[in-house]
Amino acid sequence: MKNISKLFSSFLIASLLLTACTDKQYDLGDLTAPTNIVITAVVKGTSTATPNGDGSGDVTFTVTADNALSYKIDYDATNALDLVFMPTGTVTKKFTTLGTNTYKVTAVAYGRGGTSSSITKDVTVLSTFSPDPSIVANLTGGSNKTWYVDKSVAGHFGVGPFSGSITPEWWSASINEKVTAAPCFYTAGFKFTAVSATSYTLQVTTPDGAFSKTGSLASIPGLPGSGGEDCYAYAGGTGNFSFIPASSAIPAASSTQTSILLSGNSTFIGYGSLQKEYEILSITPTTMYLRAQGTETGNAWYIKLKAQ
Repeated sequence: MKNISKLFSSFLIASLLLTACTDKQYDLGDLTAPTNIVITAVVKGTSTATPNGDGSGDVTFTVTADNALSYKIDYDATNALDLVFMPTGTVTKKFTTLGTNTYKVTAVAYGRGGTSSSITKDVTVLSTFSPDPSIVANLTGGSNKTWYVDKSVAGHFGVGPFSGSITPEWWSASINEKVTAAPCFYTAGFKFTAVSATSYTLQVTTPDGAFSKTGSLASIPGLPGSGGEDCYAYAGGTGNFSFIPASSAIPAASSTQTSILLSGNSTFIGYGSLQKEYEILSITPTTMYLRAQGTETGNAWYIKLKAQ
């Protein structure tokens, strides 16, 4: 009987505790989305004489809203939506497309419970850029010069994080790393030509195919819809390119702060699955070290080339 009394007491206590837990109320507060969202855009060097800026392409954005907990921003809604987190609500962006261009900038303010509000603002920016003459001379030889991936040096291909690092810390190729698995990586030629003082072309020849991934990860046309990293039949092509200020903000001690920007989709440098901007980390008459944003989000690709 005594044991039964103890069991009943334990059951009663447990029931009271359970009831107390289920009766507790949680209040998320007002889930109204942020209001009065505003984008302020300050184009560097704006004046009466230079209404679209000084040509640096630098724009400082500040986003504010009532009842907002965090913000994200997309710098050009005419391309695929790419919202970037703004830790402080203020960020400086360098626009590198040459000339005077208008960008449709979208900001999103997030409130409690995942609520959000957005706003879009057109910003017109002037970007002008003249590359260091030595970079042009080294790349083209004053007329034209053909480059190849340099299999004879370690690190001729590598992968690392795109932000927070400027080295291929995740993986770096050894000498002759892909001679057997992907010989086309080393036989493809990249001929840079200075047509005039402001016009440049790149001709890609691929006698053994293009080293690439496939499907949506490939930046050149005609590749299969699926398949791993390999050599794929590709006839090569010729397209224009321009020099632009590098958008990565890597310090001058580690970069020329100049990028090659390819046009169209018939050309690539080294690897046929990269973005169109290739930052020149260093260049001499016979060697060139490039960095580009990889196909996978957050990746940076590194490629070392040698002149023919």
